[in-house]
Formats: sequence, structure tokens, C-alpha cells
Amino acid sequence: MIKDDRLQSPQPTHFPSSEELKLGNLTVTAFDLGGHEQARRIWKNYFCMADAIIFLIDAADFERVDEARTELLDLITDEEISNIPILILGNKIDKKFAMDEKILKEKLGIGRICTGKTGKPAEGIRPMEVFMCSIFCRWGYGDGFKWLSSYLN
Repeated sequence: MIKDDRLQSPQPTHFPSSEELKLGNLTVTAFDLGGHEQARRIWKNYFCMADAIIFLIDAADFERVDEARTELLDLITDEEISNIPILILGNKIDKKFAMDEKILKEKLGIGRICTGKTGKPAEGIRPMEVFMCSIFCRWGYGDGFKWLSSYLN
């Protein structure tokens, strides 16, 4: 959707891939590393190339939220990437039983460490925020990318 404004039914990520994307006046190389257990083993191999992390979570999947919490907290506490911003996209808010932002932050254990959608955090504080979205309905993720781009210029 971000690349060419077309909704596609992607297959699950089996192998890492990269894509150059133009977001406003920002050009980024995005790596899709996948989120399944085997894929998470190689995430650290890409840390040296990362200027930001986009953590996409299915806000309607209550069964995997604990797994997502564990992985997100591992990213947050990793010293190698401790200074880069993290955008958390809570996707599928178009689903009837999707978590809202407050519940998602609570379930992920990050409510007190998110830095807000406006303004810059204090020096030495990693920018991190949740934006709820529906990629299917084209809602919310644009605001998240605008927020993230303010830290990448």
C-alpha cells in the first residue's frame, strides 16, 4: 500500500526482502524481515543498517499480543539500537474486536514510555509512539510515517 497505493494480499514473509519507498520528501529502504519465530532470529543482523524500526502488530489478534510484547520489549532494551525511533502500527482497527490504542499500549507494556505524537522527547529519550491504523481502509499509517519522518531528516 505504501509503495504504490494498491492493496495486495501479500504472502507471509518467508525470506527477508527490501524495497525502496518514497514517503513525502523522504526516501527509505525498508526491510521486511517477517515476524514469525524463525525470522526473528535474524533481526539483529539488520540492526547496523537501521535508522528506525516500524513494528506492525495485528490489533485484532489477542492470541499473539503476548508474543508481540516480548519481541517489542527485546527491541526496546537492545543497546545496539537504543537511540533509534520506534513506530508501532496497531493494524486492523477496521475489525470489530480490535484493541484500541490505550488497550494495545497496556497489553504491550509501553504506555508509560511512549513519547507522544507531537513535540520532540527530551534529549537522550528514544522517540516511540503507537499509531492505530487500517492498511485495508487506508487509515492512520500516514500519520505514523509523518511522525517517524520528523526524526529521520
